[in-house]
Amino acid sequence: MDKPLKRKVDAYLAAWKTNPNRKPLIIKGARQVGKTRSVEWFADRNYRSVIKINFVEQKKYRDVFSDGFEVDTILKNISLLNPEFEFIPGETIFFFDELQSCPNCATSLKFFKLDGRFDVICSGSLMGINYQEIESNSVGYKDDYEMHSMDFEEFLWAQGYSDDFVEELYGHMLALEPLSTLQMEVLLDLFRCYVITGGMPEVVDRYVKNKNFSGTLGIQKQLLKDYEEDITKYVEGLDKAKVKAVYLHISTFLAKENKRFQITKIAKNARNRDYIGCVEWLADAGVVNICYCLNLPELPLKGNYDPNLYKLYFKDTGLLIASLDEEAQEDLRANKNLGTYKGAIYENVVGDMLVKQGYRLFYYNSDKPSLEMDFFVRDADSLIPVEVKSNDGATASLNNLLKGDKYPDVKYGVKLGYKNIGFNGKFYTFPYFLTFLLKRFLTNRK
Repeated sequence: MDKPLKRKVDAYLAAWKTNPNRKPLIIKGARQVGKTRSVEWFADRNYRSVIKINFVEQKKYRDVFSDGFEVDTILKNISLLNPEFEFIPGETIFFFDELQSCPNCATSLKFFKLDGRFDVICSGSLMGINYQEIESNSVGYKDDYEMHSMDFEEFLWAQGYSDDFVEELYGHMLALEPLSTLQMEVLLDLFRCYVITGGMPEVVDRYVKNKNFSGTLGIQKQLLKDYEEDITKYVEGLDKAKVKAVYLHISTFLAKENKRFQITKIAKNARNRDYIGCVEWLADAGVVNICYCLNLPELPLKGNYDPNLYKLYFKDTGLLIASLDEEAQEDLRANKNLGTYKGAIYENVVGDMLVKQGYRLFYYNSDKPSLEMDFFVRDADSLIPVEVKSNDGATASLNNLLKGDKYPDVKYGVKLGYKNIGFNGKFYTFPYFLTFLLKRFLTNRK
């Protein structure tokens, strides 16, 4: 097996292995984000015996739990199907892949934990996991890890940059020390390439090996088709056509000035109440990030938003670009002119970078007074507006939020753009590519 691209889950798995009280682990994520390869690489290098079972490709193994969930009973049934498997206490890992196709497997995790002889990792596509059922079957006896497509730090690793390089960038942020002209040029170019490729490992791997975009669009378009097929395959209890209609209109609304998704405009006589659950299904499946409109720019965030006002972003910006018309794709790849799509690409990638740091997404838009802000995050005691600028235009809304004491929860802000590191006493300025370090900076800033 060729070594896969370095991922953040690698360090998580290594730490999990050293924990004497480790529980069975479920790694969730959208399709093709690299779950299986990362687990296989880890398992092959840390265990004498690897019992890998894929419940989609090897359907017969779904019945190994039919006689009960005692570990010895499960081992007996597995060995009936494959007598060559070795079960070595303390040196065996069970890797149950495509967990969504065998929810009964989740019930067994409690018994594997109580038995204690074997390690267990499960992996599954969020598109197929009925997680409420799985959660109820294994509550208290498993740990969870949600895996995303590659973030910009992982993209830098794929390009050969080290952890020390990333720490140097973070040091510049903490010290509010501008980057050199060469650093800015190189990193902005790398970031544009990351936006176009996105973070799907197969796409990034092709780009790194070819040193160009050849073949990447074909992979991305196939992924978009695969997601469509999965909607048809896995949607239950909802109108599949309605879920697909929402999915197919994401880029349409991002092209508009305010970028807000409007159900009433995706089909004749479409009504919000007929599409309840469709947007949430796509979010739960790891296809989209939902950004809700705040009622007021104040804390707390929970409950302070309108569930009927939202923007939808692709989880992976490369897939957004692949969903555009061919002329737009060609311009983006040939000229890296990311500003041609009304700032939607910048918002999409920043939103994705925030989600990958654990943030939920919120925005604000008001006519009276006229005020709009792309995103809000928070630290321990402040609400932090985050403005995403595709050009060097004015920051009227950001200045208004920070003016006087009208919005007491807003103490400072962040502006992201083609600007170097800086602070004017009101808001921090960072180049787009440093967004992946923003939560760390906001947590540790002085």
